[in-house]
Amino acid sequence: MTDTTDTVTNRSEIVFLYDAVDANPNGNPLSSANRPRIDPQTQQAIVTDVRLKRYLRDQLDDDGHGVYIRNVQEEGEQYTRADLLEDRLKAVDPDDYDLDDDASAEQFREDVFGEYLAESADVRYFGATMSVDADDEYATHLPGHFTGPVQFSPGKSMHAVNENEEYDSLTSVIATQEGKEQGGFDLDDHRIQYGLVRFHGLVDEHGATDTKLTTADVERLDTLCWRALKNQTISRSKVGQEPRLYCRVEYVEGSFHLGGLDKDLALDADESKADEELRNVRDLAVETDAFVGRLADASEQIERVRVVASDVLRFTHDGELGGPDLFYDALREAVGDDAVDVVDVYEEYPETLPADDAT
Repeated sequence: MTDTTDTVTNRSEIVFLYDAVDANPNGNPLSSANRPRIDPQTQQAIVTDVRLKRYLRDQLDDDGHGVYIRNVQEEGEQYTRADLLEDRLKAVDPDDYDLDDDASAEQFREDVFGEYLAESADVRYFGATMSVDADDEYATHLPGHFTGPVQFSPGKSMHAVNENEEYDSLTSVIATQEGKEQGGFDLDDHRIQYGLVRFHGLVDEHGATDTKLTTADVERLDTLCWRALKNQTISRSKVGQEPRLYCRVEYVEGSFHLGGLDKDLALDADESKADEELRNVRDLAVETDAFVGRLADASEQIERVRVVASDVLRFTHDGELGGPDLFYDALREAVGDDAVDVVDVYEEYPETLPADDAT
């Protein structure tokens, strides 16, 4: 592990794939029965960045990190976002500052939000709009929002998907039987048969300065995304989702990234079943030539590649078909052996826990 105490200075680009089997990866509350979000033109499943960030926030919370955007109970009372900020205000005594002096007022702001950001891991990543009491005499000295340095674009499946009508019909039969005793049952249960969803993310070093995002925070993403999909998809409609590929490309210089790396991964038509026949991860292979080729062309701009793939995900590269090792070896050839780190999620993640809990 590198020195993780300093604010991020390098930009990173993230590609994250996970799949869903007989699940609703992201329901649309504006549709009837919270149906899966599906692009009407391409029939690709859509998963919003908000949905992905919710998984990540919930995992941060479970891991013991402070999380700002959540609902928790404290001493029997609802603990609001404003309460968290007020707690941080109490940790800094305003009487120690001359708020009529610009320099002192700026130091007050830095100290308050230094305390606040230390307890709000999700804000360091994704930013937030502040909930500050407008009547508070110190409110004018505090910013209204933070722009998050870690952003994900909405995800889309790498292929057209089908809703699982058979599952819905089976659920309706069971629900009708149970409804005789329970006085009714919600018959709506809409899921897709299968979808391999592709996300693109960016870690911006400029935004990291405002939220004090550290290299430790960024390295935490290398295990957090994987574990969040493992641990936070346990509700009835979300079960059946698994992480399949995580790859973070860290660049040498700020203000540079290739962009759109997610689009350079595609299903290999020769090694994958037709879209309508896909039912699980073993029915497809991911073609990596374009992805690896772009990294090779920019190898001098790449500090390192952090990567982990599911053992059952198949890849093709340069005409060969294989498992994760085929992809890892192609990356090493493209950017150098020393620049590729294969992440052991469960060995590494304890190092990313809060200090009191790390093992």
